[in-house]
Amino acid sequence: MLEAGADTFAGQIPTILKCNSSNSWAGAPNQAVTGTVDDALRLGCAAIGFTVYPGSDYFFDMLEEFRELSAEAKASGIASVLWSYPRGGDLKKEDELGLDVGAYAAHMAALAGAHIIKVKLPSDHVAQKDAKKPYEGIDSKTQAARVRHVVQSCFQGRRIVVFSGGATKGADAVFQDARDIRDGGGNGSIIGRNTFQRPRDEALAMLDKIVKIYKGKE
Repeated sequence: MLEAGADTFAGQIPTILKCNSSNSWAGAPNQAVTGTVDDALRLGCAAIGFTVYPGSDYFFDMLEEFRELSAEAKASGIASVLWSYPRGGDLKKEDELGLDVGAYAAHMAALAGAHIIKVKLPSDHVAQKDAKKPYEGIDSKTQAARVRHVVQSCFQGRRIVVFSGGATKGADAVFQDARDIRDGGGNGSIIGRNTFQRPRDEALAMLDKIVKIYKGKE
């Protein structure tokens, strides 16, 4: 899909080539490598993107794949974006959004060398038994506080951290997420289906308001 529009958008907006991919029929949490740094350079991209699943039995393989691609990207002068989504292993569905789990997933992405880290907005659930006591002293009452904790997990905010927009929701909820991310020190949100599944005029108006929120004008 990126290739279809690369000649139009390259050099006008920064584009990211996602270098691995999965499908909704796949069983175990894993993704196949489907792109290269050479592809990203040919398409005029500013960065490569990659997904890892902390918790999956395939996590270490995915991490090594990212490390190799990331090193090549850095040598070529483009950035690396890492989607770090806890999934698989002993993690239950509610654990995937746990504050302790999400913070650790973000931290692992920072350790892997990602310039930009994408994670999901965490709940106030603490999944790991051994983490419950330490987390008693961490503020998790508000979404902004939970965002702040995840950002701090990325080398005390020394990495760019953006948050997934999640499932389709009402406009007010999307705007509140953006305010919480901003107030928690996050660097942005990935909107995706919350705009693409709306009429064009409505989607553009929503994006305009979100930009204003991050600029502190809303």
